[in-house]
Amino acid sequence: MPTHHFKHVVLGLLMTQGLVHLEAQAQSKQIPIETRSNALVLEYDSTKTLKMLYYGEKLSDSKEYSTIASGYKQLTDYSGLSNAAYTPSGSKNLLEPAISVVHADGNRSLDLRYEKHAVKNLDANVKQLDITLKDPVYDIYVVLHYKSFLNEDIIEQWATIQNKEKKAVTLEKFASANLTLRSNAYWLRQYHGDWAKEMQVDEAPLTHGIKVLDSKLGTRANLFQPPSFMVSLGKAASEDEGTVLMASLGYSGNFKVDFEVDYLNNLRIIAGINNYASNVKLASNQEFTTPKLIYTLSTKGKGTASRNLHNWARKYQLLDGNGERLTLLNNWEATYFDFNEQKLKGLLQDTKKLGVDLFLLDDGWFGNKYPRNSDHSSLGDWQPNRTKLPNGIATLVEEATKQGVKFGIWVEPEMVSPKSELYEQHPDWVVKQPQREEHYFRNQLILDLTNPKVQDFVFQILDDLFTKNPALAYIKWDCNAVIYNAHSAFLKDQGAFYVSYVEGLYKVLERIRLKYPKVPMMLCSGGGGRVDYAALRYFTEFWPSDNTDPLERIFMQYEYSYFFPAISTSNHVTDWGKQSLKFRTDVAMMGKLGFDIVVSHLKEQDLLFCQQAVKNYDALKGTIWHGEQYRLADPREGDFAALSYVNSQKTEAVIFNYLVNNRYGIGTTDPVRLKGLDAQKQYRVEEINLYPGTKSSLGQGQTYSGDYLMKVGVNPDLNSNRTSVLLKISAL
Repeated sequence: MPTHHFKHVVLGLLMTQGLVHLEAQAQSKQIPIETRSNALVLEYDSTKTLKMLYYGEKLSDSKEYSTIASGYKQLTDYSGLSNAAYTPSGSKNLLEPAISVVHADGNRSLDLRYEKHAVKNLDANVKQLDITLKDPVYDIYVVLHYKSFLNEDIIEQWATIQNKEKKAVTLEKFASANLTLRSNAYWLRQYHGDWAKEMQVDEAPLTHGIKVLDSKLGTRANLFQPPSFMVSLGKAASEDEGTVLMASLGYSGNFKVDFEVDYLNNLRIIAGINNYASNVKLASNQEFTTPKLIYTLSTKGKGTASRNLHNWARKYQLLDGNGERLTLLNNWEATYFDFNEQKLKGLLQDTKKLGVDLFLLDDGWFGNKYPRNSDHSSLGDWQPNRTKLPNGIATLVEEATKQGVKFGIWVEPEMVSPKSELYEQHPDWVVKQPQREEHYFRNQLILDLTNPKVQDFVFQILDDLFTKNPALAYIKWDCNAVIYNAHSAFLKDQGAFYVSYVEGLYKVLERIRLKYPKVPMMLCSGGGGRVDYAALRYFTEFWPSDNTDPLERIFMQYEYSYFFPAISTSNHVTDWGKQSLKFRTDVAMMGKLGFDIVVSHLKEQDLLFCQQAVKNYDALKGTIWHGEQYRLADPREGDFAALSYVNSQKTEAVIFNYLVNNRYGIGTTDPVRLKGLDAQKQYRVEEINLYPGTKSSLGQGQTYSGDYLMKVGVNPDLNSNRTSVLLKISAL
């Protein structure tokens, strides 16, 4: 895997503005980036200013891209930079810049002109365009990178900033993208939240001025909002109609996205690392590479854009995205911190009884001088607690093997408790201000990953676990705290702290994956506090939220599903909520299934149901993980939610239906129209996950044509007695 460096980025989605002069137009050169459905066209003219000419549906004749500019009649572009592909500051620019540089002589101006470009065919589906821009006065270069994925209609965009001056320069702003869109209206769909309240939706029109989405939290950067968003053009896009840009920044630290509707009524989107309390100093002949903005454009609504992202993620970004996943039983709700070896061995037997693949030992297994009996101590002291586990982890791994299941373990290696041996031995390894009172988040502080010694320590935590327990099969990596009192005892330049921390994190993850490339790992951050595609290069899945109330999870999982495929989303059956065990299980099966229940406390019928549900899931997991997802009913727009997964051969589908509101006791009055089937095929519709002793009100084995199911549909008969219904659709 390539090492992450953070450097400069340029992106553009733009249409030329201002008066078009015939001579300039004649001299203009277009650089098209084409995917299956779309084209992003860059252009430069005799002034060598690189601009975004077009981002929309691909034209059949590429020569016609040169005529696009003449179709836009707007007010005067006073600077000639309003649709610049990467907008510099301090020269002619009048709008929000993408890059700001302080040169060695103190000058703050930057001008970027086209110098050259090259296209690399990485394979039959992937191309990379690299465009070099240079300041005509100072030896500053920016290389804009556009990696396009033909069949997925995806573009990854980032930039490399190179300092070839004789002395150091300072980057004060270093965005990953500078996009410009043109429409008569813009609708932003964004997300906000907090612990256990992830992915709450806001959708509203953008007005003139700048709206900012950002994070200054450092580690658990997505706690209040994620770096994923949608922008609809003209009107708010629906699932199957409308033009929408769907984007996600691949970065695991502070981010910033500016949405500027300018005086020309164009929308400029500037996304990248948040330059808050951060700057990057580049010595002579050094370079800096920004994280990637991943985006797609759909003229057929949010569903198509979402499936583009899913297909790209499974094939190119998510670790083992086209592979398998492990169902599991977690001990947290069964024991919390109160367990011992004998109790855990009993849970390993329960894992086998339930029929899942793996047992996951959660928090509380470590610490001796300060035993981990609560969240007030022990982080950093990653030795098994001798009282709870006198024979260490190895005995548990052996017992798991004996039971025919795998064993996984929870760690939080970036963190340290003030009450720990690590803190006592290495206070200089802790992120804190030297003269200020310590301030804790979940009773803990953060280790300084800008320090190579700390990076070695964090790597060693995982390496020791794997070395001593070669059969260890799964890691849950948590990150519960944000950064207060940001300061590194190691760094001389505190302005580099936030960026250097994330670089240090990626270096550790890179080392882990080089040595242990295939071990599944869950990305957790007190829930969904660190869900981004840069981190997911190293993780097989993520934990969406500590809130496992199934009703709340329907809404969260529905929104996450726009940006992330089902195979990446860990959903557990727990005791949260007042809904039935069947409802909770049906909701968890939307993604990667797990359980966090006390199996020994289950009634006989409940256990039988769970065992059969696991068998049903095992039979359908290939379609859930790798199938095309179609959202059929939005829980925010009615009384129920419905979504489906259809396999690539269109021979199997699974439909999830959930009642989310039942004020009048009506349920589903109309059929739900399915999507993505073969109109010519005949399908059998069968209800699965029935609770023992109950029968389906739909009748079993009803057959319909794909044409009928997509035009008329099938009513799942949701009501107060049938609050969740799973349907298996099989081609005959």
